[in-house]
Amino acid sequence: MVSTRTALMRAVVAAGSLGALATAAHTVVNLRFLRSPSPDAAAVVESVAVLIPARDEELHVGRTIESALAQEGVASLEVIVLDDGSTDGTAEVVRSIASRDPRARLVSGTEEPPAGWLGKPWACARLADQTAARVLVFLDADVTLAPQAIRAAVGTLRSGGFALVAPYPLQRSDSWLERLVQPLVTWSWAATMPVRWAETSHRPSLSAANGQLLVLDAATYRAVGGHAAVRDDVLEDIGLMRALKRAGSCTATLDGSRIAECRMYDGAGAVVDGYAKSLWSAFGGPIGSVAVGLVLTTCFVAPAVAAVVSRDPRTRAIGAAGYAAGVASRALVARRTGERMLPDVFAQPASIAAFVALSMVSWTRHLRGANTWKGRAVTVGARA
Repeated sequence: MVSTRTALMRAVVAAGSLGALATAAHTVVNLRFLRSPSPDAAAVVESVAVLIPARDEELHVGRTIESALAQEGVASLEVIVLDDGSTDGTAEVVRSIASRDPRARLVSGTEEPPAGWLGKPWACARLADQTAARVLVFLDADVTLAPQAIRAAVGTLRSGGFALVAPYPLQRSDSWLERLVQPLVTWSWAATMPVRWAETSHRPSLSAANGQLLVLDAATYRAVGGHAAVRDDVLEDIGLMRALKRAGSCTATLDGSRIAECRMYDGAGAVVDGYAKSLWSAFGGPIGSVAVGLVLTTCFVAPAVAAVVSRDPRTRAIGAAGYAAGVASRALVARRTGERMLPDVFAQPASIAAFVALSMVSWTRHLRGANTWKGRAVTVGARA
């Protein structure tokens, strides 16, 4: 006779394992339709501006600028860097490169964002005001582009009739917490968001974008108000994609792992601070955050725990199947995007647990008004 407690645990584990199996199946289908920008795209004849907001990026910005200037198949290219009140040698690095290549230009900005604006949207808006190019490429100062990156991304932008394409760079990670959490940056949408439907749908909820690299049609960007439309969005990248969808434009989330790479955070402390600043705004409020955390835990943590600790053989077997499905989904995305496979994919339950913990840290700091990034508060009436 199965006890009520065992039956309840088995039901929870079965529900979670079913969710993990469904996610794995969806991952297989999704990856078949996921676009990758083609390095064999035709040369770009229209003007392109690469816009790089930089605040205390002395160690990275030089490599980023050089990779942008090394683009092949782009006839008209300019690279504009905003030194956003840096206290290190960021400006000196940019000036040195600009003195050797007239396509690069430094814009200095020492003023703080106006009331109602967060730092990055304000920096991006100022950069966009500096150019009349027909294609805008917003690029974080720690991203390295492959020589065909812009040609490939613009090719997809134009051939697909999109207003914005968001190629997710390959996420480099070295420290233990980076290796746990960073693969979820791409896995989260590649496994769960129906990418081909998202390309044709105007539903804002079907949006996944990474501000490390965004490629936009300039006219459409300006028609929706540019970054002024997302001036107080903590996740301004997703906010911009949503604004374009609401205006009737189509957008696309791409596998950009072959055209760009980025080490988003350097070390465990940076991971905590980086995610803490924004996770609270990711799911529409505290109820959404709790709901997402519960679903992820049920599908990708509970089965693995049950497979190890349950005394009921059937529950252990169900949990083992769910754990295997979660690992399979993670492995499929890692193989497609070139991320580290072994042994990291087997830590999927720990990755999800770390993500949920970071969400809790983010909400704790947000409610205390303690969320900051690079010396600026991340609390200015921010929207999800």
